[in-house]
Amino acid sequence: MKKYSVSVNEIHCKACGICIGLCPKEVFGEDYLGKAVVQDTDKCTGCKICELHCPDYCIEVGEVS
Repeated sequence: MKKYSVSVNEIHCKACGICIGLCPKEVFGEDYLGKAVVQDTDKCTGCKICELHCPDYCIEVGEVS
């Protein structure tokens, strides 16, 4: 099974919640400001729905070798 890394640029994240709502595996949660934070990368399947729909390009998903 492949593993993936997921990172969120907290500086540019505007707390829209799109990634949280779209992630089928519930990889994301939110911090005290409502910004996305990665909670469980082990659940990530690498679908990149979050990365493709982030309006501010704050999310990067990559395969871990």
